Amino acid sequence: MLKLNNIEVIYSNVILVLRGVSLEIAPGTIVALLGANGAGKSTALKSISGLLHVELGEVTDGSIEFEGERIDKKNPEEIVKRGIIQVMEGRRLFDHLTVEENLKASGYVMGDGARIRRDLDLVYGYFPRLKDLNHRVSGYLSGGEQQMVVIGSALMVHPKLVLLDEPSLGLSPRMVQEIFEIIHRINSEEKTALLLVEQNATAALGIATYGYIMENGRIVMDGPAEKLRDNEDIKEFYLGLSQVGQRKSYREVKHYRRRKRWLA
Repeated sequence: MLKLNNIEVIYSNVILVLRGVSLEIAPGTIVALLGANGAGKSTALKSISGLLHVELGEVTDGSIEFEGERIDKKNPEEIVKRGIIQVMEGRRLFDHLTVEENLKASGYVMGDGARIRRDLDLVYGYFPRLKDLNHRVSGYLSGGEQQMVVIGSALMVHPKLVLLDEPSLGLSPRMVQEIFEIIHRINSEEKTALLLVEQNATAALGIATYGYIMENGRIVMDGPAEKLRDNEDIKEFYLGLSQVGQRKSYREVKHYRRRKRWLA
């Protein structure tokens, strides 16, 4: 469905951010893209959605294919109409509009006002809390409720692939669990594929079928989600657990990373 073929991304013709990144997403699957801050995860999403151009970024090598056609030179509007939508980090919405106005605004992107009512019912089926809050101004919602609005807004355009950037950011553990359960339901019931960028590796690998680990602009590891969950390096660096189930200190992890890189 989606293929990134050895892509490189440069910002402002100077800063090399992605260095030969390749990944694949099959139809109807959830793929997790994990890594620390600054690893290049969000840049990978923007290279797919076409939003790199807004930030003076460019795919300078490699290619991005969606359903067999290159999209790395297309505008964001064209990419949306092909069925790819990005849910940005930070729960970006029109905070002066109500919940329902935000949802309707996304529905009109596809230029089909006749089905908006039906699409609203679909969103409210997954997020019943939003139906109760449909006339509430979005800027006054909690972080979890705003996350529901932005995911619901993505559903309004009937995407084939959703690029979901840090949906757990700033949410309580209980709300994270609720959001991830709904994401899993959407994938299962709507057959919508998702590329999920997360620092919460436990939550992401709990619903993903496959995962990639990114570090310093490169993919350093990939595999089925269950195998990544059992990998000792992943447990140590991303789940924060040592072999005996105790959290490693920052100094120990830092020393281990230096030693591992030196041996490589």
